[in-house]
Amino acid sequence: MKYPEIGLATRRLVCFNDKGFCRYYVGVRESQKPCEWAYFSIETLELLKKHAGARADRKDLWEYAKRHDLLRPKYLRKVGWRLLVQAIFDKDVARFIQSRFSELKVSEARYGDLLGRADELYPKYLGYLRQMISPIHDE
Repeated sequence: MKYPEIGLATRRLVCFNDKGFCRYYVGVRESQKPCEWAYFSIETLELLKKHAGARADRKDLWEYAKRHDLLRPKYLRKVGWRLLVQAIFDKDVARFIQSRFSELKVSEARYGDLLGRADELYPKYLGYLRQMISPIHDE
């Protein structure tokens, strides 16, 4: 499919099974929190398929997190940002992955480059997350 707003032809959902992740073109641009691409692991894709069609209320999610002493949803992006920067050391790519476009000035040519770099570096981030989480599961 061709997306003229980004000057790119790609499928909406692209999975890199050999690298363990997918990216999904969201294309939300005209909101307070734009989201161009959603990057996630293959395991997350399976969870999304399993729960497709289920509805979740923002308040219910917040209460569930609080009840189980989990990180509140509003902090996930902030924590994700810090871990992403620690893992890949490239703030432009990290900004691109998190759709922080107000902090990133992107020309059409640079956009394709950032997409390719994000596809290249995202597995490094997933590996870093797994490394950070594994000591927790070992306890």
